Amino acid sequence: MALAQQLEELAIDIAREAGELARRRRTEGVAIAATKSSIADIVTEADREVETLIRSRLVDERPGDGFLGEESAAERGTTGITWVVDPIDGTVNYAYGIPVYAVSIAAVRGEPEPSRWKALAGVVFSPPTGEMFHAARGAGAWLGGERLAVNAEPSPAGALLATGFGYNPATHASDLARVARAMPMARDLRRMGAASLDLCFVAAGRFDGYFERGLQPWDHAAGALVVAEAGGRFTRVELDDIPGRPLFVASGPALFDSLLATALGP
Repeated sequence: MALAQQLEELAIDIAREAGELARRRRTEGVAIAATKSSIADIVTEADREVETLIRSRLVDERPGDGFLGEESAAERGTTGITWVVDPIDGTVNYAYGIPVYAVSIAAVRGEPEPSRWKALAGVVFSPPTGEMFHAARGAGAWLGGERLAVNAEPSPAGALLATGFGYNPATHASDLARVARAMPMARDLRRMGAASLDLCFVAAGRFDGYFERGLQPWDHAAGALVVAEAGGRFTRVELDDIPGRPLFVASGPALFDSLLATALGP
């Protein structure tokens, strides 16, 4: 079995275990542990516990690999493989009891920085629905045992688009302006609050396209590979106004250029 598929199988197994822990802690009630970039960007005790579980499993299974997680310090490995992990993507949804959150696990080769790595495997597991999105480089994207494909083109009624808003208030005005520019090409807009699921929904044809500013590496590492392996396109564009808050766009090939141009604006 190819390395990418071995990593995919391991990620699926760990994501299922981690997702069950997250789901169980949600039923028991969650506690707010801290804030991150702003008061709106919360972290729960469950985030930390789930990431600890994932990291422990990876140390046991692949002790030489590196690790880049949302809740803990990055660690370089010796194998050239780094695991990029969001233990609970959609933490605000999770804390409020909204059943839209996911465990996102990717294995990448190269430096632990998106422009310098090659994603080998990506898994996004939704504990509330039990859906497991997964991909290995060169082996397609899947939802369980069903192969995924992006929509060839939007319907004549327009594109069903998804977006999100970062926690940095300095970007909110431009985020809203971007939505206003996109609406003429959209039949409607969705804002789910979990970027990994937004990307997987593009891969599954549930959304025609997705755009958002300010994602972190662990938000998109797995989902971007799922999109690519489903025949879609994904890009990350640095913008001039606030460095370090790039724009991300994903869609099927037919929509991509027009969606990117609209998201970038004049």
